[in-house]
Parts: sequence; C-alpha cells; structure tokens
Amino acid sequence: MTHPTAAATVSIHTQRVISEISPLLFGGFAEHMGRCIYEGIYDPASPLADERGFRPDVMKALKEINYRIMRYPGGNFVSGYRWQDGIGPRSERPRRRALAWRSIETNQFGLHEFMAFAEELGTLPMWAVNLGTGTIQEAADLVEYMNLPTGTHFSDLRAKNGHPDPYGVKYWCLGNEMDGPWQIGQMDAATYADKAVQAAKLMRWMDPSIKTIACGSSSTSMVSFPDWDRTVLEHSFEHIDYFSMHHYAANPYPTVSNIEGLPIDTDSYLASSVHFEEHADILGAAIRLAKAKTRSKNNVFLCWDEWNVWYRAKGGDGEWAEAPHILEEEYNLEDALVVATWLSTFLRKADLIKIACIAQIVNVIAPIMTRPDAMFKQTIFYPLALFSQHASGVALDVLVKSPLHDTKRHGPVPLLDISASFDALSGKGATFLVNRSQTEPLTVTLNWEDVGPQGFTQGWQMSGSDPMAGNSFSAPDAVTAHEIELPKLDGKVASLVLPPLSFTALISHHDPA
Repeated sequence: MTHPTAAATVSIHTQRVISEISPLLFGGFAEHMGRCIYEGIYDPASPLADERGFRPDVMKALKEINYRIMRYPGGNFVSGYRWQDGIGPRSERPRRRALAWRSIETNQFGLHEFMAFAEELGTLPMWAVNLGTGTIQEAADLVEYMNLPTGTHFSDLRAKNGHPDPYGVKYWCLGNEMDGPWQIGQMDAATYADKAVQAAKLMRWMDPSIKTIACGSSSTSMVSFPDWDRTVLEHSFEHIDYFSMHHYAANPYPTVSNIEGLPIDTDSYLASSVHFEEHADILGAAIRLAKAKTRSKNNVFLCWDEWNVWYRAKGGDGEWAEAPHILEEEYNLEDALVVATWLSTFLRKADLIKIACIAQIVNVIAPIMTRPDAMFKQTIFYPLALFSQHASGVALDVLVKSPLHDTKRHGPVPLLDISASFDALSGKGATFLVNRSQTEPLTVTLNWEDVGPQGFTQGWQMSGSDPMAGNSFSAPDAVTAHEIELPKLDGKVASLVLPPLSFTALISHHDPA
C-alpha cells in the first residue's frame, strides 16, 4: 500500500542512546581474489602508479571512504595461504596455484606490502590466519613475526626483511567460513572450535594484547545455522573477543532450494534490513546463551566482516590466470539504498556489532572500479563514505512513525528507514534516511525532544526514477550523492521531502558539551 501524501514523523532525543558507535564499523576487506589486489590496490604496470605500485587516484578514493580497519588476506583464499610466501625479496617468492579462486598467485604483494598499504590508508590491519591447511603453530609464528620485538627467529626475520619494529597487529581472524563445503579444510563446528581455541591460546601466549575473532556461519541459509554458531560460541567463549557473521544481499533473492530464476522484487529487496536485523538478533541471543551456559565474565561482540550486495557476477573460476576478471559486480541505485539501510542497521545494532568490513574494496564486488588509466566510483561508494565520515559518537534510539509498505518477503515494512548519531564533544548530529517507495515522495518531520540543533550544516542525497541505474567508465557520475538545500529549523522541528528511491544524509550542529 502506497500513500500519495505519505508522511512520517521521527522523534530524536540525544540522551536516548543505543550505544557508542565503534569506528571499526566502517571497515573494508581486501582478498587475493580477482583484481582486488593485483590491478586494484597494487598496479605497478599502470601509468598512474607510484614507485610502490599504489595508484594515487585509487588511494584518494579509498581515503574518502575512511576505512578504519581492513581485513586481509582472505576470505576463502586464506585457507590455503602460506604467509611466508609473501615475505622476503620479490624475486625469490614462489608462484602458487590459489585453489579457492582457481588463479595464479604471484606473491608479489604480500605481508610487508599490505602493511605499507594499511599505513598509507590510515587503517588498522585485521589479519586472518589459515586454519584450513595451516597449523596453530604457523598462526603463532605469524604473530611472532608481526608483533614481537627482535631477539627470536621470526621477529629477527621481520627485521631482516626491512621492518625492525613490531607491527603490533591487534585484530586476528581465526580462519574463514570453516563451515562451508567450498572451504579448503572444512570442519564441523566442534572440530573448528577446538582448533580455534588452541590457535587463540598459542597466539595469545605469543602476544597477550591481541583480539581474536571466531568464525560464525558463513550464511543464514546454511542448514547448520544457527547450531554451528551456538556450538562454536559455547566451546570458545573464553578465548575470543568477537564472533564473525557474513551475508550478501541479492535481488532476485536466492534460496537454498532455488538459486536461479526468482523474479526481481525491488520492494522486498529495499526491505532487506529486516533480515539484517534478524541475523544480528539471532547471533546476539546465541552470545547471551553461551555466556550464561559457560558462566563467563567475558564479553563477545559481533564482527560482520563480510557484507555487501552480490548476486550478478557469480562464479569464481579464474581459469588459472593472474588477476582474473571475476566477480566484478556492477552496482545500481537500489543497491546503494540497500547498502545505506545496512549501514543504518549497524548503528541501530551498535550495542552488538562493533566491527564490520564491506567485501571488497576495489574491482571485486567493490565500491571502486579500475582500469590501467582510469577509475570510477560505483553507486555504493556514496553511502559508505557519508556514514563513515559523519556517523560518530553514539547511536540514537529514534522513535519512528511511518506508513507501511507491503513486501512479499518481509510483510509490511515502514517506508522510512532511518538511523541517527550524536557526538556530544563536537556537537555534531547526523541523520540517515531512506525512502523505500519506488513511486511516492515521503514527507518526514524531525522533532528533537530535548535540546534541538542550532541548524543544519550539510546535506546530501542520491535518488532517481530507475532503481537499476548505475555508473560506468563512460558515465561515472550518472548516480551520485549531491548536496541539497538544507531544511529550515522551526524551533526544534524540521521537515523535508524525500524523493522516491532516495538516500539522504543530513548533518546538524548542536552546542558541544
């Protein structure tokens, strides 16, 4: 049911707080997969590359998104990765078959190159260890190489390779998607949990300061979900700090029994945040149950370290090429709106979710696409950048009255999707709004219940009549976020009209604390 004169009201109170917003919600994921690394973040053959093989145009765009943490080197790739292949002189590094994506890995981009990339980007590294073919000793050796002062074998080897000081990597993923039959070294939940616990123990004996992330189910569509998650949590609760979750949104939506051929359903797709929130709530309940059953005083939070839209560019067969052109998704307006609602979900669940990494960052299901002489920003780039740049402080529990819209997959869903943040120190407020309607504008009234803002300082919007419109090398600015005329503030009330199929970010200024 649509409403020609649809209107929504939003009540905001700066003291009605969900949780502090972890800056690590705005993270990325770089895997040795397709053209994410080679011809993506590392492209020495490009005429635009600097002496390190990095492209200033790509780095500038990545810095706009302002990633706070970066997961590496996989993903499926990590379950067969030998980390020592990527250190030492490049001329001596082995070429290997990367079985996860049936491609050739040259190892010209490895550990030190990634750490230089992360430093240039200003992001924290989050390193995944190989618990597929790898051993717990190899995981501990990697921690020694990365984090310990010189004086032992692997720390001395790091110094020999050009970095005498420890890197101090804090965040460590204990494998990747170990429940998946596609995964090298797949295990059942109890077997994985035992190996993850032993790896975490040995890694922490090397460096007690590290934080560890255990693998959750690779998808809510797995037959083993959520039993896998419950089992792993109960076995490992005392030895982990975060629990991972993965999901990829799609339109049409694949099911376990029917992967292909479902009709496109934009109304349901734009309501995907219903599923996102259910996913987080289920794992939040599993964490609480595990904590109660183990009588633990430890706190475990969620790490949504793979998330994005992904359904067109399926199939990961690289046919044994270097940097094969695989999984290069082309994003459109409706994808950007779903990404915006996903980021709003992170704010609404800020008490549970503390780390999130969009998969991936360049070329492969990514907000940035490159060729040797150019790049462009995909539609999903804009909500990523706006949330990362402006959501800070605390997430607010806003009260919303919105018209409902019927969807086939999720039932009645509010036309308005919204989240809000407030930073008392700077006095900066941010409100993020999506009008899910494909045809009707939505009038939204914002009402501050305590101290209202002095006014609005900035506002951006992306919208259009065609949910399938996107950007390309020939039309890089077809769908972007543009600045809008700021609404007038009447006391503590402001109104604005959201076009159909739109995402709006509105920045307000309050007296700082």
